Amino acid sequence: MFTPIKKIARALRAPTAEEREIAYLNGSFDRIDLEYRQRQVDRGLFRIR
Repeated sequence: MFTPIKKIARALRAPTAEEREIAYLNGSFDRIDLEYRQRQVDRGLFRIR
């Protein structure tokens, strides 16, 4: 009975900071770009201040 409601809620949910970080890191083109992005993540680019 609640399964469709759970699916809708899951689809409308905003991504977490960790999910945004992983997506950002997965978008890197090469090793240098990945290292640059890792430094940005380590500095807290995706964290709520």
